[in-house]
Amino acid sequence: MGHPRPRPKRLAEKLLQIRRSLGMSQPKIAERLGVKDYTIVSRWELNKLEPPLGVLLAYARLMGVPVESLIDDNLEAVFRDQGI
Repeated sequence: MGHPRPRPKRLAEKLLQIRRSLGMSQPKIAERLGVKDYTIVSRWELNKLEPPLGVLLAYARLMGVPVESLIDDNLEAVFRDQGI
């Protein structure tokens, strides 16, 4: 049905930075995001899988940033005291 959309190139990097800036382990961030299998967080951070939209929204809300700042490679987002 159409063409797949391109994956954001910097998403994995941003998700890893979020977790680190919060000082959370992968199991802890998974719990906060409502994800049952914490090992999937590793796959997101290694750019092997892309999280579903609901999870991206949860990441954005956790950090208090617009979801666009996570998925748009051309936007910079400031997470706590660190910039991405």
